[in-house]
Order: sequence, then structure tokens, then C-alpha cells
Amino acid sequence: MSPTNQEQQFEQQRVDQVVDHIHTRIESLEEQTSGSKSEMVDIRKNFWDDVTVNFEDSAESAETYASLKQQAEVLSERERTYRQAEVQLRTLKKLQHSPYFGRIDFTEEGQSDTDLVYLGIASLRDKNDEDYLIYDWRAPISSLYYDYPPGPAQVETPSGTIQGELQVKRQFVIRDGQIVSMFDTGVTIGDELLQEVLGKHSDAQMRSIVATIQREQNRIIRNVRSRLLIVQGAAGSGKTSAALQRVAYLLYRFRGTLSADQIVLFSPNPMFNSYVSTVLPELGEENMQQTTFQEYLSYRIGRSYTLEGPYEQLEYSLTAMDHPEYEARMAGIRYKASSDYVTLIERYLTYLGGQGLIFRDIMFRGEPVAAAAAIRDYFYALDRSNSIANRLRLVAEWLLELLRKREASIRRDAWVDEEVELLDKETYLKAYQSLKNKKGYSSSSFDDFDRERELLGNYVVREHFKPLRSQVRKLGFINIRACFRHLFTDPQFVRNLAADCPNGAGLPSGWEVIAEQTMERLNRRVMAYEDATPFLYLVERIRGFQMNTSVRHLLIDEAQDYTAFQFAFLMRLFPRSRVTALGDLNQSIHAHTAAQGSGFDALTERFGTEETEMIILTRSYRSTRPIVEFTSRFIEGGDLIEPFNRDGAKPVLTAVTDKEELHRSILHKIKLLRSEGCHTIAVICKTAEESVQAHEALSPHEELRLIQTETTTFEPGNVVIPSYLAKGVEFDAVIVYDASADSYGRENERRLFYTVCTRAMHELHLYAVGAGWSPFITGDAKRLALVEA
Repeated sequence: MSPTNQEQQFEQQRVDQVVDHIHTRIESLEEQTSGSKSEMVDIRKNFWDDVTVNFEDSAESAETYASLKQQAEVLSERERTYRQAEVQLRTLKKLQHSPYFGRIDFTEEGQSDTDLVYLGIASLRDKNDEDYLIYDWRAPISSLYYDYPPGPAQVETPSGTIQGELQVKRQFVIRDGQIVSMFDTGVTIGDELLQEVLGKHSDAQMRSIVATIQREQNRIIRNVRSRLLIVQGAAGSGKTSAALQRVAYLLYRFRGTLSADQIVLFSPNPMFNSYVSTVLPELGEENMQQTTFQEYLSYRIGRSYTLEGPYEQLEYSLTAMDHPEYEARMAGIRYKASSDYVTLIERYLTYLGGQGLIFRDIMFRGEPVAAAAAIRDYFYALDRSNSIANRLRLVAEWLLELLRKREASIRRDAWVDEEVELLDKETYLKAYQSLKNKKGYSSSSFDDFDRERELLGNYVVREHFKPLRSQVRKLGFINIRACFRHLFTDPQFVRNLAADCPNGAGLPSGWEVIAEQTMERLNRRVMAYEDATPFLYLVERIRGFQMNTSVRHLLIDEAQDYTAFQFAFLMRLFPRSRVTALGDLNQSIHAHTAAQGSGFDALTERFGTEETEMIILTRSYRSTRPIVEFTSRFIEGGDLIEPFNRDGAKPVLTAVTDKEELHRSILHKIKLLRSEGCHTIAVICKTAEESVQAHEALSPHEELRLIQTETTTFEPGNVVIPSYLAKGVEFDAVIVYDASADSYGRENERRLFYTVCTRAMHELHLYAVGAGWSPFITGDAKRLALVEA
């Protein structure tokens, strides 16, 4: 429904008034921040001039302390005022161009007055600070805009549920203080506004979607009940965008008890972190902590092993089919990602609680302070109802006492005298200073030769024992690497373990070959990606988990690609955290995704049904209708995906005879797409190797950036990118470098092919070199495309 001219004039007048008020506030705040900044500079410059410093006696010292404290508090208060004003100023500068995007008229049940509520990215009160000119989109009243059409409606508030009637639901597109368009709409955010937003070209960062949040996305954003919220969404359904708005909502809803540094996002790669980094600042919130699971693994074990990454593993799965060890490696990858392997490791930990832990000798000058066998006997004599980690701490205390006794017994040994005699001047002075700071020492002690020798001897011995004490405190007397290796050196032992598992989990056929491959890598100090998390899990369960209890909310993007072991590890690492897991099972592209317990299953098992909620998003907004209809034919259940009604060109299928023709055709296509206004064009290759080859052929003729696993920032422009790095990102136009049966012909590549093609917003062009088209492009799909050759 289109508002009347009179309504449009009213709304524009209101926009003008609000913008004028914003400009007035901006001027006032700029003056205030300028004054606060000058005051801060003056206080810092004259800080010591305004403080009386006198430490002659306790009274003067107390007065000095009070003076310092007062001056520091004044400075702190000025800095706090300045920061608050700066935050308000940034928000107002955003609002001045587009103060709000929606309006609802709500009449509460039993009331005659109707409230006019205007929604924007932040709240704004009038000059008297009494009435709201704009409501923050996260305020309870704002949920009416996202959840209801005109008619009966209700809103949950801190004081209870309010029933009423939604009279008007109006949307605005405001640019530079002018209403470009406005319209009244029903239950969903109107197609006109979505068309306007989705019709834009892609850029280097994901955009805020607060003006176009749909009802199902609003359920994700405002969910505060579930400890585990799973969002299963089709490609382009807005699941990641909704999750980021969810963070902004949680920070608003729980302001004062939840801060951005208590929220962690695990994303698929560093480039994706760059891509989403501007969403929260756009909404006036600080960015949460962002990392990748691989970065965490590298931080923990990267100094001990050469660590394989997930994309190296995926590259292997896509390129090494002809290697003789390929099938065994793939079977190992799938098994080590499964819930069965988690069960096996838990069974192994139970076994180690009663026997089998491998200890190291504690040696000093070639002699044992405590032999490995003695440490083992002491450990297993302790109460077995205690965890392994707690018993190891008791062992550490026992060993430290042994070290203390050995240290005391050798202080008069001849070698100590020899080392005292050989102390250089620098070490002597260091010892002198160290001893001077200790209780019971006086400078006259060094006037007595015997006393000096005793003190220096004690110092020498203590320095020798320092690394041993450190080793014991770090539980270095246990050889966890050897415990891990034992799983791959004795196949029959592992088969017996598997047979004893509660669920009867069996080993894959060919376990001997899998174990042999694993040992070969470990002997080279190479940690395969599939082994990294189980190894670290074993380390933590033996030594005691280094839990992070400060993190209160965990977001896991592309969660369908996580293994059962990775979920088990994360849940122990963040025991107090709620979890939002986002993913699409149709985009499960990693080698392990056929494993039992991968996907979301392993995660839901850990929380249980009562604390879990799943929201399924079936509507795709990223791509045009022709692209969605074409790509949905590639996957099972694709008929359930609902394309947003945004028209566009059909996908184009072009067959070429060789690589030379392919490169000529792609270069011509890029020039054409650029002339049509595409800002981001991606040539998507299957592998990193193919991407390098394509870039070498195309880049001399066209400016193209090569995206690799090391790439940390996402920038606008034209790129050549491997298939797996494109996941989670969108482009105006996608060129699939080779969509032939030779490139995407195996069934386990179906989801990868679907992922590649669904990166396109407006244009999708596929090429096939020599061989026929990928079998995933069925006759039904071909009928929905434009076939050029």
C-alpha cells in the first residue's frame, strides 16, 4: 500500500525535524568533546604541578597519596566523559543521513492513544530527554515490526506481555535526510526494501541487515532461552548476518553484564573475519573476539609439530586420488572425526587412569632424582577415584619435595665449589643482588669468606634446580606424546579398547595401515589435521583442561564442518558458554563430513534436546531467482529452498575446447561484467594449484588478486580463489573456472560444487574444458540455464 502525498509530506517534515535535532546534538557534542579533550591535555600536562609530593613522614605521605588519587580521579572522569561523548557522536553522524528505516503504530489493549514508534540503528530522545524520536531496533517494542502484520499483536517486555493492535507498519528508504521511498507492508519486510538492498553490488564487508530482518531471522536474533541454538540455513539465507545482529542484540539486552570480549566467533578462515569485521561497529558495538579453530590449534601445538591445516587436508582430498595411500588416509580422516573415536579416546583415558601412563625420569647431573618407574608407582598408589589431572598435581608436589631434599643434600659437593670459583663478575653481581633481596641476609655476610661461599653455593645449586622445578610444575615428568603414539604402535591393543567401548564402536577396516601412516607423520614431527584435536584433547584431559570461564557466548560459523572431537573440545574449553552454531549441511565440503557424528549431531548430543533449539532457514536472499533455481537442482532437498523474488540473468554454460580458449573467454567475460557495473568478480577454481595456474594465465591481461589460505583481508575487486576459501563470501559475479566432469565428477564433490555456484549474487557463468559437463548439472538444471556451446 502506498501512503498518500499528505502522509509523505508529514513523514518528510518529521525526518527534517529529527535531522535538525541530530545536527544540534552533533554540534553540542563536538563542542563538549573538544572541551573535554583540552581539559584532559591540560590535566596531563600539569598533573604534577597540581599535586603536592611529600614523603617526609606518614602524615605527609597520606596527604600525597590523597592528592594523587584525587587528581587521577579527575582525569579518569574527564576521559570517561570524552569516550561516552565520542561514542554518541559516531552514532549521531550515522543517524543524520538515515535516521530510521521503519515505523509502527501500536495501540495497547484498553488504551485509546496510539504510539508512533520509529525504528533505527540506535535510540534518540527529544531535546527535553523525555520522548523517543527513534527506538533502537533491539528494544522490546521493535520486535513488533519484525514479527507481525497489521492487526492483533503482542510484545514481550521486562514487565510482562502487552497485547494490542498494530495499526500501521511502514518502511522507509532515507538517503542524506531525504525519503527516497516509503511504503506500508504486511508480515514480512517488504519486497521493495529487500529489492533495494539485495540489488546492490557486493563490497569488501558484510552489511548490517537491521532494516530487512525477516521474522525467522528475528527469532534467531532475540533468542535468549536456549543454551544451544542451531541455525541450519540454505546458502544465502542470511544466517551469518542474523547471528552477528544477534550479538548486537545480546550486548544491548544484557548491557552491564555482558561485554564484547566475553563473546567469541569461530569463523572458517582469517579472510572471513575481515569480511564480517564491520557489522558490529556499524551498529555502535565493539567487535567480539574473532578467531579460527586452526589458529587456536597452532597456538597450542604449532611449536612442537608442523601442523597441517584444514585446507591442506582438503586440498589433499581433492588432488591425491592417485596416491597409493589415499584410501587409507581418507578412511582415517573420517574415523578420527567421528563420535566413535571420541568414545575410543575416552575409553583409553579410563584405561590410563588404572595403568599405562608413560613417565619420564627426573634426572640431575646424570643421576635420577626420581626414576620413571618410581613416579609411576607413586601415581598409581594414589586414590583412583581422583582424576588423572588431580593425581598428577599430587605427584608434582611429591617430586618438588624430593627436589628440595636433593638440593639441600648436595650444597657442599665439590662441583659446587668449582662452579662458585668460576662465577664471572656479572653472575656474581646477579647472585649478590638476588641474595640481598632475601630474608635473613645482610651485606656483612659477604665480609665472612665461609658465609660468602655458603650463600653463593646455595645460589649455584638453586639455579641448577630451577629448570627441574619448572619441569615438574609443568608436569613435564609425564610423556603424553608417547601415550598418544601408543594408540598407533599396538593395533591389537586399540582393537581391544574398541571392543570394550560402551556403544560397541568398531575400528575401520585397514586400521593397521591408518596407524602406520599416522606414526610415519609423527616420526617426522608432522601433525595431520585429523590428529591435532584428538592429541590436544588427550593432553588436556591428562594434564587438566585450561578452561575459559569468562567467555559467555560462542558463535561457530560453518559448524557443519566441525568434527565430533572439535565440538567435544570446545565444550570443555568454554564450559559456561552458550552456543550459536550456524551452518548448511549441503555445504559440508571437508573430507570427514561422511563421518558418523559430524555435522550438528555431535553438538546436540552434548546439550540435550531440552536446552537445544533448531531454526531452519529455507529462503535464499543472496542470489537472483534464476541462480537459486539452477543451483538448487544440484542437491538433495533443493526443492525446499525458496528463492527470493529477485529477477536476473540465467546462469550461462559455456563449453570450450582447451585452456587457451578458456582464458580468452574468461577475460572477455570479466571485461563485459565490469562494464555492466559488477564490483566484485570471482574466478573460482577447484584447488589452490588450479588457482595459481589460472592467475598466472589471466593476471597479465586483467587485474586479478590471488586469494590463498594466508590471505587475511577481503578487499573489493576481481579475484581468483580456490573453491573452499570462497565459502561464506559473496560476489556480484562468479565464473566457475572448470565445471566439467573431470573437475567435479565424484559424488563427494557435489556439495563443493553447490557451494561454489551459490557464491554468486547477480551473475553466474560456468565453463567446461574438453570433457562434458559435471553430472551434477542435470538436464533439468540445463533447462534453467543459457547454454552457449
